[in-house]
Amino acid sequence: MSHPEIQAEQAHIDRAYALLESSRQRATRLRDMVEVGRGGTRQARFERDVIEDAVAGRLSQLELGSSSLVFGRIDRSAGPNGDADKSDGSPDGNGASETFYIGRLAVADERQEPVVVDWRAPIAEPFFRATGGDPLGLLRRRHFVCRGRVLADLEDEFFDLDALDGQRGDDPRSRLNAHGALYAALEQRRDGQLRQVVATIQAEQDEIIRSPRKGILVTQGGPGTGKTIVALHRAAYLLYTYRFPLAGQGVLVVGPNRLFLRYVERVLPSLGEAGVHLFVLADLFNEIFPDVRVRLADTADVARIKGDVRMSQVVKNAVRDRQRPIRSDLRLEFGLGYVTLAASTSRAIVAEARRRFRHHNAGRAYVEQAVYAAMSASHRRRPEPSKLRERFSRHPDVMEAFERMWPLLTPAQLLRDLYGSRALLRSAADSVLADAETEQLFRPRGDSEADYEWSDADVPVLDEAYSVLGPRSRSRKRRSDTEMRTYGHIVVDECQDQPPMALRMIARRSLNGSMTLVGDIAQATSAHAPSSWHEILAHLPSGPVAPRLSELTLSYRIPQPSLELANQVLAAAAPGLAPPAAVRIDGAPPRFVKAPADVAQAVLDTVVFEAAELDGGSMLVVSPAEHMDDIAELLAAAGVDFGRATAASRNATGALHPHVTLAPVRLCKGLETDGVVVVEPAAIVDEEPQGLRALYVALTRATKRVAVVSSRPLPEPLHSAAASCGAGACNTGRTAAHAAAAEASSGDSHG
Repeated sequence: MSHPEIQAEQAHIDRAYALLESSRQRATRLRDMVEVGRGGTRQARFERDVIEDAVAGRLSQLELGSSSLVFGRIDRSAGPNGDADKSDGSPDGNGASETFYIGRLAVADERQEPVVVDWRAPIAEPFFRATGGDPLGLLRRRHFVCRGRVLADLEDEFFDLDALDGQRGDDPRSRLNAHGALYAALEQRRDGQLRQVVATIQAEQDEIIRSPRKGILVTQGGPGTGKTIVALHRAAYLLYTYRFPLAGQGVLVVGPNRLFLRYVERVLPSLGEAGVHLFVLADLFNEIFPDVRVRLADTADVARIKGDVRMSQVVKNAVRDRQRPIRSDLRLEFGLGYVTLAASTSRAIVAEARRRFRHHNAGRAYVEQAVYAAMSASHRRRPEPSKLRERFSRHPDVMEAFERMWPLLTPAQLLRDLYGSRALLRSAADSVLADAETEQLFRPRGDSEADYEWSDADVPVLDEAYSVLGPRSRSRKRRSDTEMRTYGHIVVDECQDQPPMALRMIARRSLNGSMTLVGDIAQATSAHAPSSWHEILAHLPSGPVAPRLSELTLSYRIPQPSLELANQVLAAAAPGLAPPAAVRIDGAPPRFVKAPADVAQAVLDTVVFEAAELDGGSMLVVSPAEHMDDIAELLAAAGVDFGRATAASRNATGALHPHVTLAPVRLCKGLETDGVVVVEPAAIVDEEPQGLRALYVALTRATKRVAVVSSRPLPEPLHSAAASCGAGACNTGRTAAHAAAAEASSGDSHG
């Protein structure tokens, strides 16, 4: 039976949408009134551009897409100091109360009275934070279950402190609000895109979202605790609360890879914030040097060396090695005599330029000036240095001298020369890297700089080089590269996997040290996996505000049976870390499939079986590299509708497939699907630098079902779990059920 107030609430929602549409139409009419064509004075054109930008920004803020405008309501006491002033424990009693509707955007009526309050406004905070023990002045909290513009259902929570006192307990799950709406959201199918879940934000998440902007906020949370949701909603909250200055300074979100960015790209626009920059590190560097192509794949050992903080000293040494006095005196005819640059003089000029200039390229003008001055002093008539410059600026011997003493360099030129010369590498890495490490950095220079390719691990090293070199010219008219952009707030997701050199690169983009770092030390799988957040913070800016550490303790995404399996791996991978608690107690037990030698065939059978159980839900197949091609070939031959995840380029359209995605474990962090099939866990452990942690990541991607396919012996932490399944349905190969499911799906493009 439907709630008796649904019709009245639907009327309020309809009115809010009508007012929102009126706002949209007013903004559109203003845009139509602004002529943006050519003509007029420069001031007039500037004003038109400003108005156009403002209107475009407003229209983007009013665009909801498929998201519902209103998701809840609060009734609170209107008594003094927010104290309850009611006679019967409900908002309909004799006491005074006031009502506010909470939504994604603020909507006001013709008299500027609020019809919907933006979820980020201070008055909306109790909607997310109120509990039975601390109702924050609320009498009732109402959650709407909407499908687009239609109100399908609603859920009420009444706050009666006397009735709830003593029933809260110590279980953090007792503090959950909107149980019905929360569980409904968690049970929804995943479609390859992360949804904003502002309607069901919980108190522990909201506290982090609304934390003060200054300084560094660290959020540690296990899988499924909503770290990414918190990070993105915090970016939206900060832009709303600190519109000035952040709208001008910019907010940056750094993701671990482009597949992840495709996965989360719809969240902020659905919250009315389209101006946040979502980048991987390569994008940040390409803002300065768009022609640098990041396509190469480094080995794990080489990536480890390039990510080490010692590379910052190697870069400094490499730049210093390019600041050299000439080998012998330079003598040139001028008039009836000669001008000379002595090698000893060039040595003094280089030393003085090193002392004066922080950025290498900025010193080139001084070196040229000092050289021409020294040459002038060597002539008996002391000609003007400007005349010598005019005479010799194109002279091959002078040009060669400048290139030896102080060449103008881009980061790509510096590192291409460095990597391509064993002599330069040995000189720059002397007493910094081991000989074997130095040798691993060598790679041929290739035929041309334009054809040279770089790896993701090279990007922070290139950026380090730029921080030492600086722009090639002080003149903006002559400069072919742009200056590094800084941001008023930076959010780093999956921060635990950023190596020290990457953290230094991110720190250089911070305007004022305001940052939000989210991640899970237990999921650190890189070669530089930290043991604590203190190791990460050591490479980031330290300011007057000490870093704050917050923790998310509840796993909303993962059902308890799946989380218990993953926690067995966690206990072995990171014994000192406490596992999160599952919000969803019920769930399908994990399945273990013992495969014959043909692992790919067993994976196909399992995918078909799991797809039928998920009834059209999304699935992630996590495979070691050695089986990827065979699995992809069999899935394609069987007509399974799937996609293969890659670290797509900036302009690529790669994303999670809505049905089946085949991916390596390194691309899985932060993603969630309805089901996951983990292929050959022992091989995953063997091929990853932090093998057991990588396996932990793979096992914690699913919201409903987990299946493990293996032909090799399982890693030790999974032995007992597999044994507890017995010889029944949990531990099967190609059963009759698999065969029947495969036959039934042979013509089904969705697998």
